[in-house]
Amino acid sequence: MEGRGVPPGPYRATKLWNEVTTSFRAGMPLRKHRQHFKKYGNCFTAGEAVDWLYNLLRNNSNFGPEVTRQQTIQLLRKFLKNHVIEDIKGRWGSENLDDNNQLFRFPTTSPLKSLPRRHPELRQNSIENISKDKDSIFKLRNLSRRTLKKHGLHYSQENTEKKNHRIINEDQENSANNREISQEDVEEVWKYIIMIYLQTILGLPSLEELINPNQIIPQYIMYNMANTSKHGVVILQDKSDDLPHWVLSAMKCLANWPRSNDTDNPSYVGFERDVFRTIADYFLDLPEPLLTFEYYELFVNILGLLQPHLERVAINALQLCCLLLPPPNRRKLQLLLRMISRMSQNVDMPKLHDAMGIRSLMIHTFSRCVLRCAEEVDLDELLAARLVSFLMDHHQEILQVPSYLQTAVQKHLDYLKKGHVKNPGDELVAPLPIYSYCEQISAQQFDEQKISTSQAAIAELLETIIKNKTLPLKEKRRKLKQFQKEYPVIYQKRFPTTESEAALFGDKPTIKQPMLSLRKPKLRSLRY
Repeated sequence: MEGRGVPPGPYRATKLWNEVTTSFRAGMPLRKHRQHFKKYGNCFTAGEAVDWLYNLLRNNSNFGPEVTRQQTIQLLRKFLKNHVIEDIKGRWGSENLDDNNQLFRFPTTSPLKSLPRRHPELRQNSIENISKDKDSIFKLRNLSRRTLKKHGLHYSQENTEKKNHRIINEDQENSANNREISQEDVEEVWKYIIMIYLQTILGLPSLEELINPNQIIPQYIMYNMANTSKHGVVILQDKSDDLPHWVLSAMKCLANWPRSNDTDNPSYVGFERDVFRTIADYFLDLPEPLLTFEYYELFVNILGLLQPHLERVAINALQLCCLLLPPPNRRKLQLLLRMISRMSQNVDMPKLHDAMGIRSLMIHTFSRCVLRCAEEVDLDELLAARLVSFLMDHHQEILQVPSYLQTAVQKHLDYLKKGHVKNPGDELVAPLPIYSYCEQISAQQFDEQKISTSQAAIAELLETIIKNKTLPLKEKRRKLKQFQKEYPVIYQKRFPTTESEAALFGDKPTIKQPMLSLRKPKLRSLRY
C-alpha cells in the first residue's frame, strides 16, 4: 500500500483507517503457532504484527518514515479495541497488546468503519447560508474544474492583453462612474479569492464537505498578511493573546542553545530537560490544537499531497490554509516550528530523552497540539506526526506571506470599483494569475522520468568531454575510458562501432594485423 488509494474528500481519516485495516488483513502472513503445548492455525504473534505493520506505515506516503515502533504498537492496540483483531481465545475490546509472542487472529466480522453522514440540520444551515451569500458582491458558489477553466484560471498572455485593451477602452468611458468600495466588499473579495485558490490547488469540485465558508474569517487573512515582522512572524496588537513571557524566554533559550545559555540561567544537570518540559506542558494544555478543530478535514486532505512529485502543491496549499488561522494561533505555530526545527538541527543540543532522538521527540511531543480532531480519531496521532514532520522541513516557505494573493485581490477590487463586475452571478472579468500545476502521475511514471532525465544529463556530460577542444588528447582518452567503464550503455549508444570511436581521434580502427611468421629452416643432420 503506497497511500495513493484514498482521494481527497471529506472524512479522509476514516477512509485511511479502512484502507490500512484492509491492507493489514490482506497482507499479514498467517501460520501455525504452538503455545502451551497446543497448536493454533491461521494466527500471528504480536511481535510479527508489529514488524509487518511498521514496515507498511513507513512506506505509506500518508504517514511516512517518521513513524516509530511505539506508534505502531499503539495502532495495533486500537485494532484490538475496535475488533480488527482478537486474541486467540476471541477476546477483544481492551488495549492489552505488547511487542511479544502473544497470539492474535482476525475475526470473521468486517473491520471497516462506515462513513458518517452530514447532519440534516447542518445541511439545512449550509443551504440557508448559501442563499444569504447570494446577496453579497461575489457568490461563493461551488466551482467545477470545467467552470474554473472557463473562469480563466489557465489563461494565456495573449488573452490577458486583449482583456486589458478592452478594459482600458471601457475605463475611458466610465471613469466618472467609479464605484465606492466598502470594507464589506474588501472582506468578501478576500474570502472569495482564497477559496478559489484552495479549491484549485486541491483539485476538488467543491470545498463544501471540507470547510464551511462561514468559518473563513477574512479579517484573520487580512491581519496575517499585513502585520508581520521582518522574519514573517505575526505581530499581535493585543499582547494578552501572545505567548506568556516565561514561555517565550524558554523557547528562545532552547532555540539558540547553547548561545543563550548565559550566566543568568541555572547550570545544573538536566536544566535543558526541565526547560523543554515547561514548553511542552504549556502547548499540550491549550484548549484546542493550533490548526483549530474547524480546519481538521482541510489539513488532513492536504496530507494526501505529501508525495515527492506533489511537494510544491502541498506547500502552496498549506501556505493558504495557515492564513485562515486566528493570528494568535498562527504566531504560536510559527514560533513553535522555528524552535523545534532549530533544535532538531542543532548538533550541540544535549539529549532530551533516553530513547528518542531530538527530531523524533519534537514530532512525538508536539504533533497532538498542532493537529487533532474534536472527536477522537484512531489515526490522529499518525496523521498529525506526518504533518508536523512536513511543516518542520518546509515551515519557512509555508508560513511566508504569498504576494500573488495580494495582487489577485487588488486586481479584483479594481475591477469591482470600475464596474466590470456588477452582479453576484456574473462571470469573472479578472483572470486569476495562479500557478500552473503539472498533471499528477503514478510512481512508476515518476521513476521512469527520473531515470530518463538522469540519463539525458549523463549523455550531455559525455558530449561535453567529446567537444572539449582544450582537453589534451591523452586526458580525453582517459576520461572516455573511465566513462565507458561507469556508463557502458550510454557510451555504446554514442559509439556503436569501433569506427565511430576511431573517427573522434582521427585514427584508423585499431585492428591488430597478424604478425609475420618466420619459418625456421629445418636443421638437417650432416649424416646421411
